[in-house]
Amino acid sequence: MRLVRMLAPAVLALAFNQLAVAAGSAEKGKVAYVKHGCWQCHGFAAQGGVTGPKLAPNPMPPEAFAAFVRFTNGAMPPYQKAILSDEDLADIHAYLQSLPKAPDYKSIPLLNP
Repeated sequence: MRLVRMLAPAVLALAFNQLAVAAGSAEKGKVAYVKHGCWQCHGFAAQGGVTGPKLAPNPMPPEAFAAFVRFTNGAMPPYQKAILSDEDLADIHAYLQSLPKAPDYKSIPLLNP
């Protein structure tokens, strides 16, 4: 049921083509991510935190991401266009995609005695 509530806005946004998210700039996205306070819940590297889930290195598709940010009814408040523009949203998504995957624990000597 929770999944249906999360996906319903995404389906509506796609059906009515309300949110066309273009390719964004990762550099601008990093600035917007910090400016809009995303880091406070999701961490500076989008690794997730106490109150926000992990967002990177594999974020959800841009359309679903935009729909979730705009229409969420969970703990995260929805961000309308007046607060977070479509351009900023696309840039944040590009930033999340640009974050590297964490190294395999086997490649970290301290973790492998």
